[in-house]
Amino acid sequence: MLTNSQTKTVPASSSSLPPSDAKNRVSQFMKRLQDQITQKLADLDGVGNFREDTWERPEGGGGRSRILCEGAIFEQAGVNFSEVWGSHLPPSILTQRPEAAGHGFYATGTSMVLHPRNPYVPTVHLNYRYFEAGPVWWFGGGADLTPYYPFAEDASHFHKTFKQACDTHHPDYYPVFKRWCDEYFYLKHRGETRGVGGLFFDYQDGQGSLYRGPHPDKDAAIYSNKVGTPSQRSWEDLFAFVQGCGDAFLPAYVPIVERRHKLEYGDRQRNFQLYRRGRYVEFNLVYDRGTIFGLQTNGRTESILMSLPPLVRWEYGYNPEPNSPEAELYTTFLKPQDWVNWR
Repeated sequence: MLTNSQTKTVPASSSSLPPSDAKNRVSQFMKRLQDQITQKLADLDGVGNFREDTWERPEGGGGRSRILCEGAIFEQAGVNFSEVWGSHLPPSILTQRPEAAGHGFYATGTSMVLHPRNPYVPTVHLNYRYFEAGPVWWFGGGADLTPYYPFAEDASHFHKTFKQACDTHHPDYYPVFKRWCDEYFYLKHRGETRGVGGLFFDYQDGQGSLYRGPHPDKDAAIYSNKVGTPSQRSWEDLFAFVQGCGDAFLPAYVPIVERRHKLEYGDRQRNFQLYRRGRYVEFNLVYDRGTIFGLQTNGRTESILMSLPPLVRWEYGYNPEPNSPEAELYTTFLKPQDWVNWR
């Protein structure tokens, strides 16, 4: 069996090619997902409203950015839709998929980061995207949860909801993509995960192994190699999967917000939240591929960086007090766990 680093490019068959209306269908879904999420979040917040900025990209395409600031629940919430195209592929794509060289590209997606006010409500991220370049196409995306004062039942609920969405389409999706998420949202320079994970996948074109990432020696690749290459999954199969994952977000996250947003907190909890938000900034500016792709393709800077929190603090040499709630975040929740079966 080939490891990820040995995977060979498989020529596209007619059955694996996108339908003629692929771009329009995915674009309409991504817009609908943005509409669905922003409407529910505004209703949930009860005070804040989303401001929409539409923008155009000189090289082709554009998008609509929706930002809610200073709400009752959400200190800042950004939900973006973008649809861009052009004749020159960015380096971040060519490095991963050199077979796309020489083709124009099309990319569309919806991305979201929510920064709640209450430290007991976790930050959350979502991104689903679609890419075409000549005969090359793929889906990518996922969602992950970043708590500050975590509850195991919340992490378990989040993971169970997405596992159910995955299992509807393939039994190996969740175990591979959960592991991939743990590996992707990892701050190597800190030696810790960004949060409690969720799903992450990329380069899903229905061919080859499920794991298509850069670490053939880590758990996601090992598990993917163990289960083997699934039977060919069509464009329609993968589009249905992405739609299912997108629709699973609100059931996964809203109950957590409803349980936690009225919990009382003080300066200690708020200061720790602001400190931990620094990790979010570090990851998004150092590692996040969506940020890199957006900047390399001359996207709208304000929209690309809407994921950064409105307030943050750094503290030199911070160490939590032993056996404190803050310490529990490090000792338990910032290490990969089997949250679906957590007891």
